[in-house]
Amino acid sequence: MSTASITSSTRAALAAAALLSSAWAAHAQNAAPAPVQGIVNLSSSATVEVTKDLLSVVFTTTREGADAGTVQTQLKQALDAALAEARKVARPGQIDVQTGNFSLYPRYSPQGKINGWQGTAELGVEGRDMAGIGTLTGRIGTMTISRVGYNLSRELREKVEGDVATQAIARFRAKAADYAKQFGYAGYTVREVAVNTGESGPTPVMPLLRSKAMASAVVDEALPVEPGKGSVTVQVAGTVQMTP
Repeated sequence: MSTASITSSTRAALAAAALLSSAWAAHAQNAAPAPVQGIVNLSSSATVEVTKDLLSVVFTTTREGADAGTVQTQLKQALDAALAEARKVARPGQIDVQTGNFSLYPRYSPQGKINGWQGTAELGVEGRDMAGIGTLTGRIGTMTISRVGYNLSRELREKVEGDVATQAIARFRAKAADYAKQFGYAGYTVREVAVNTGESGPTPVMPLLRSKAMASAVVDEALPVEPGKGSVTVQVAGTVQMTP
């Protein structure tokens, strides 16, 4: 093969490589996204306080003795008597009744031997009829009140959340319009947004453990109730594209 032929082939290969490189460069330039401008991250929130409308009371009783069967029977009798009183006034949504923990476990001597048995039973009452639940607590004499707490019912929370969400979204839109104006844009469009709801936790439960003698003394005395306030909060967060 002559020197001229080799030179021609080399030139052709170099030209093809140059064309391929130019094509890839043009493709990369066209594929690269244009930088996004005028994007703002925003957040807003709204909170409303409402009176808590749900009362929760937990009753408990403890028995102990040398025989496991006897202790279990005593617990069952105490629970059955309290449950019978609660069922007299139970109404769905207003006064709901539910049995709770029922446990029996051995006691041990310093030498590690079983020397007796102890058990606990619980009964829970919850509802929006706070006066009725308060009265019921004075009629249950076989168990004592161990915890009392207040909260928002699901129905009230959902009702309030709609109004609070409207306020939070309006604040988000007002903030977006104000920022767009300050940056010299004519308006904005929402790119993405998330709406989150929440509420303050339930009122810390009040421990009201009483002795057996105290329980007998306070029968027919209603539990004073004062629910206090709870808050519902809605947060709106997202990004907006400011438009010229």
